[in-house]
Amino acid sequence: MKKILFTLLAASALQCSAQTFETKFERPVSDLMSDVQRQFNVRFKYNVDTIGKRLPYADFRIRPYSIEQTLDNICKYFDWNWWKQSGNVYKIKPYEYPRRHEAEGKQMLDWLSSLYSNKEQWEARRDSLRREVRQRLELDAFLDSCTLKPLLSKIRKHDGYTTQNICIELTPGQHLFGTIYAPAKKKRKSNLSPLIICPDGHWPYRYRKDEQQRLGTLARMGAVCVDFDLYGWGESEKEVGAEAHHTSRAHVYQAACGYVLLDYMLKNRKDIDHNRVGVCGGSGGGTHTVLLSLLDERVTACAPVVHLASHFDGGCPCESGKPIQLSAGGTCEPELAAVMAPKPMLIVSDGGDWTASVPTLEFPYLQRIYGFYGAQEQVRNVHFPKERHDFGKNKRQAVYDFFIDVFGLDRSMLDESKIEIEPDEALKSLYK
Repeated sequence: MKKILFTLLAASALQCSAQTFETKFERPVSDLMSDVQRQFNVRFKYNVDTIGKRLPYADFRIRPYSIEQTLDNICKYFDWNWWKQSGNVYKIKPYEYPRRHEAEGKQMLDWLSSLYSNKEQWEARRDSLRREVRQRLELDAFLDSCTLKPLLSKIRKHDGYTTQNICIELTPGQHLFGTIYAPAKKKRKSNLSPLIICPDGHWPYRYRKDEQQRLGTLARMGAVCVDFDLYGWGESEKEVGAEAHHTSRAHVYQAACGYVLLDYMLKNRKDIDHNRVGVCGGSGGGTHTVLLSLLDERVTACAPVVHLASHFDGGCPCESGKPIQLSAGGTCEPELAAVMAPKPMLIVSDGGDWTASVPTLEFPYLQRIYGFYGAQEQVRNVHFPKERHDFGKNKRQAVYDFFIDVFGLDRSMLDESKIEIEPDEALKSLYK
């Protein structure tokens, strides 16, 4: 026992003697992180490789009063970042440009809020955002290259609504693939229906049950709804491959899909009320809900679901492949969403993802912008603190309630059990 203790003390002494100004007090980062775990009684999970990496001035980076400042000091040397998980667990990950800590989100919103204190100042900023986001996205150049050749399938009849697949050639060999859900004529109280464009998120394809339930139910209640494949997903994957989704082109392509569909539906269907145009999507579809609402002033109401945060721009290149968050000297999703003011907007959030901060951080910011118009009641937040990242029944109900209110949909037709869940193949285009 004495021999073991002597050996440990000798090793410790050797390590201390090696930590001098001349050696820059350098230590293996794996050893340092083990010491930090013990000192703060925390546990680390790694998405980075620490093997062989050494850290100069290692122990001087430790702040005994703050695990998070300690991790800041260690991680920034290697271009890493840390994220608090449940309990005392921290994940060490590579730096991600679209993702920040909640405290940074608050700092950003505080800085943005200092730029405008009335409607005139805000609208000058808003106009700059609209113009520069469009430029950075390079949307107009893409749209100028589009051929826009539409193809429609036969209409399929269901209980109170219909479905019809749509395919539009955007550029040679690349197509927009979607499905139109429309109210059955015999159930309609008006000759005109509101239009709701529904960008999809990163859940298993748009053919899944909850998306059919949502769009079918909205159609039964009187709205015409259209969804579409993500770039490189579904039918689009057959044209461009799955890897194409993880490119900056996906950001432009998906923004263009929403824009083209909205334009096509308004110009080619006589059953659409141009004064009631909505956008609604969840997760990554929420990113494109905000983006389309900003790009097209014809949008009169929007509902981004489990998306909005000041500290997260969307982790996929289809959401942040183009540097639109650098617009107007720097911006973030809540400010881009605020461009909708004073039109109706619903923010759906939950306690199990990055939107947990919405009730205390992003929503008050949006209320302030809407307050410039005396329209605080036009922006709403429905928060589910015990739920996680999905488009579940409660979140769909919040969307139904919102569009019933702002578009006058028929609540008596709200019955998800009436929706026929079609097989994937039925929702695919006639294009081969």
